[in-house]
Amino acid sequence: MYVLGIETTCDETAASVVQDGKVILSNVIASQAHLHEKFGGVFPELASRQHVLALQGTLQAALIEAGIQSQEIDLISVAKGPGLIGPLLIGLHAAKALSFAWEKPFVGVNHVEAHLYAAMMPSSSLLFPGLGIVLSGGHTFLALIHDIGSYEMIGTTVDDALGEALDKIAQLLDLSYPGGPAIELLAQQGNPSSFSLKAGKVKNNPFDFSFSGLKTNVFYTIYGQNGGKNGPCPLNNAVKADLAASVQDVAFKDIISKAERAAKAFGCKAIYVGGGVSQNQRLRELFSRIDLPIFWPPKGLSLDNAAMIAGLGYHVFQKLGPSPLSLEPMTRISLNSSMELSADNLSPKKPMPSLGLLG
Repeated sequence: MYVLGIETTCDETAASVVQDGKVILSNVIASQAHLHEKFGGVFPELASRQHVLALQGTLQAALIEAGIQSQEIDLISVAKGPGLIGPLLIGLHAAKALSFAWEKPFVGVNHVEAHLYAAMMPSSSLLFPGLGIVLSGGHTFLALIHDIGSYEMIGTTVDDALGEALDKIAQLLDLSYPGGPAIELLAQQGNPSSFSLKAGKVKNNPFDFSFSGLKTNVFYTIYGQNGGKNGPCPLNNAVKADLAASVQDVAFKDIISKAERAAKAFGCKAIYVGGGVSQNQRLRELFSRIDLPIFWPPKGLSLDNAAMIAGLGYHVFQKLGPSPLSLEPMTRISLNSSMELSADNLSPKKPMPSLGLLG
């Protein structure tokens, strides 16, 4: 089955053709990062307009790269949420239009679940129960994976997502946007033990995260307790590098510590990590110390992309069939929303929160 995937949840216009949920025939991404850099984050209206301009060409490029004609497409898969409402509307309406014009079924899938599927996509033998971890600009959470489409939330961020926190810390260090890659590059020159930074603690759930305190820690380190300029730490290149390295290690070791404890507590056989932050090589190095199989998205599938949307769409369609043309975009969405599950498949210990773009 040839599945055409469409991704427009935020600032990446992406299209992909994937065969049978596994074989990536094309994966085309039109990035807007350079347009949003001056804002220090995604400007929603600008993102929406750019999706309108880029989507048709991106779809055509995906078909050409895959070497197939539109009539050979069997299914159209699109991210229905979570995300920004304007960008979501553009991708979803495009999928509906193509479904109607080509007389092909379409399915709406969960963008965040697709980040987890990106880590599962290359494997021919998945190990369950598994621990799913998504680390991105909008999401940071741990989830128990029973099967594709069956998840139980274990812990999530109570404030900033990790990628969002890194973006904001990069601004404090006068680094470029997006902040994660800039911090990673600079941290290679720094000493992670130079600064005594701490990860946030959440009283109610030992597997929840808090990164706003880390951000504030960096601010006070640079500007002093009164927030005035020329504080106790002049920002030369060496200091910036040490701060970047310290921030990375504190945040990553907090993630890994909680992941290791969660995997042990829930008897997980493997760990699946997705989201944009998962491409960080220091993170991967630290995770390699855990004595469990760790699965990562292949190259090009950590950041927002349509291959993961097409791949997950194949499984959703196999189980549920097509989505109705009345499907609406969802800015906030449950992790299990792609699949309809019975109550027997989920533990009732903790309610499943909805996921949305944070901050």
